[in-house]
Amino acid sequence: MIAAARALLALALLAVFYALVAAMVLLWCAFLVAALWAAGEPGVQTPPMSVVTACAAFAPIVFGMVWAVIRTARPAVSREDAVPVTRRGAPELWRTVEELALAVGTRPPARIRLTAEVNASVTEDAPLLGLAPGQRVLYLGMPLLACLPPAELRAVLAHELGHFSRRHSRFGAVAHRGAAGLVAARQAIQEASAANHLVRLYAGWPMLLLGLYTRVFRWLTRPVRRRQELEADREAARVAGPGAMADALRSTAALEAAWQEFLADFLAPMRRATGRIPDDPFRAFAHMVEAPEVREPLAALRARAVERPADPDDAHPALATRLERLARLPAPEPGAEPPFPDPLSPHPLLLQPRYAVALGRVMLSGPDAGKRVPWRDWLTELAEYRATRILTPLAEAVRGVEAAEGVGRLRAGPVTAPETEPIGGPEAERFAGPEAGPVAQPDAALTIQRVLRLLDSGRRMPLARALNSRLDSRLSHGERTPHPEQAERDNPLSALADALAVLIGAQLVARGTAYWAMNWTGPSILVPPDGIAPETIRTWADTAVRLPGQTQRLGLHLAALGVDERAPLPGPAGPVPGEKARRISIAPEVTGPARRRIIGVGAVALTVLVGMTGLTFALWANKDEPSYPRIPVTRWNDRYQPGGGTGTDPAPYPTYQRPTFPDRPTVPTYQPPLPPPIHIEPVIPRSAP
Repeated sequence: MIAAARALLALALLAVFYALVAAMVLLWCAFLVAALWAAGEPGVQTPPMSVVTACAAFAPIVFGMVWAVIRTARPAVSREDAVPVTRRGAPELWRTVEELALAVGTRPPARIRLTAEVNASVTEDAPLLGLAPGQRVLYLGMPLLACLPPAELRAVLAHELGHFSRRHSRFGAVAHRGAAGLVAARQAIQEASAANHLVRLYAGWPMLLLGLYTRVFRWLTRPVRRRQELEADREAARVAGPGAMADALRSTAALEAAWQEFLADFLAPMRRATGRIPDDPFRAFAHMVEAPEVREPLAALRARAVERPADPDDAHPALATRLERLARLPAPEPGAEPPFPDPLSPHPLLLQPRYAVALGRVMLSGPDAGKRVPWRDWLTELAEYRATRILTPLAEAVRGVEAAEGVGRLRAGPVTAPETEPIGGPEAERFAGPEAGPVAQPDAALTIQRVLRLLDSGRRMPLARALNSRLDSRLSHGERTPHPEQAERDNPLSALADALAVLIGAQLVARGTAYWAMNWTGPSILVPPDGIAPETIRTWADTAVRLPGQTQRLGLHLAALGVDERAPLPGPAGPVPGEKARRISIAPEVTGPARRRIIGVGAVALTVLVGMTGLTFALWANKDEPSYPRIPVTRWNDRYQPGGGTGTDPAPYPTYQRPTFPDRPTVPTYQPPLPPPIHIEPVIPRSAP
């Protein structure tokens, strides 16, 4: 009953999301029709191009949301970043999964697929929005399989199968599809706005609307999904034991943080610097987890994971809450809990190496993935890279100080070079004195002799300051360069002594008399030849740097070990003069899918824009003109009438009669008034009778 109610709640929320998408589609269609109707209205001076532009900009957004709904409404397809595991390739893993499924009271999954995540999950490709049973798939993270003990791995598998036994898939499938639809819709809008500037202008309010509904959806489904996680924890504790389940939760949280650190601090820098990647990155990660120096950092990660609060967008409760619930469960009866495996025996659930290699190719793919080497050889190269990367800033500092020294001498005046070469080998060349001119050119390869010559000439402090400034600049750009302890960093000569010791160690490694041992929490450790303690070379370098006049003693030690001070390293330490540096850009490269997405978004927007523009201009050009009062004109005569008669034959050319107009009113003529008559008779004299 409760499961059915949960499914109905999730179904209602999913229906509201579909209705929201349908409302946005109808609104877009309404604007489309309004633009066409307005273009054909009489009296419109210009077509409504602003509405047409808005419809063209919204077209990729609407199509992306509809495609997201269609994609999430169908049963889930297999992930492309996962590798399937067959029964023949991992019989022990399949047997363990089937036994745990029987113990929790559910049918086992039909497929098991490996992923490169520190996580495990189950899906059910169920039709009818997840309400009908379907094919079950178990996704298992390869880092968990490579690093977790067998008891903890069984607890993780029992937890995932517990979701099936408690019928969480009825709510989980629908809730997952709703959340996946919201995420896919928002991702479609983000990708469309990133691919086209016109779409970006109108993508604000759809993103805001979907963001608000996503918050409401997660707020309503979060309590139910977190309760399901606690129920799955109880099922796993009943089968594998509360202690094993609690340890698995702590280990998973610590391994997730350690995996991200492995990718960011070891795999990615090595890939950028050398272009080489391990064929099995998961075995290399397991080697890091099993290292003695990593035990304490992993314990700190477990402790911090318990204190970390739950993510508001995460369906899992806080780790402290889950551990508290597990602690309340009764202890298992004696003999009920599975026996603890022998730590010296091999891992019973380990897979064949080909699965890890195939998953590594999926995880690190592309034309710039790098050259794949065996993971043990990659660890050796990683140890050498982490030890000798301080030589690059050392080479730059040496060249900078030598260039400044040469500029100072040129300003002081010309220096006469000795007519004869110094006698006595490298020591004589170093002690020839500053007046003899620089022995090494500034663009020459880095050698021990160049560093010792600067120390003999009193340039230890300028060299140390130049080296420290370059190390600090690398730290400011996010590159982690091994440094001594904080107490030693107070002395500016500590980094110079470390760099000189690494330079000597690199020469010993090049001769084959020493090697670098990997240290995951600091710089690699030099394993010197037999009869010499590891810290002896560091002591020699520190004495030569701090005490003036001790470089000759260091030269004697190096001569006893067969190290030539003038020999350059086999590999270039720093950029080689005249070689063009490789250009590295922080902007992501436009890959094939991204390029196709950009072309598709532009094509949809352009198609709608051109089509709407053509229709609106056609309707606007053919619209009915308004009627105005006009003077009546008689029609053409269609018959020829010679002599004014009435003929029956049609005239070859119509005749046009002059139009008749109404008579104009007669304008009255103006007549000026006549002056009054003047009678002059009375004034004319009369003749006397």
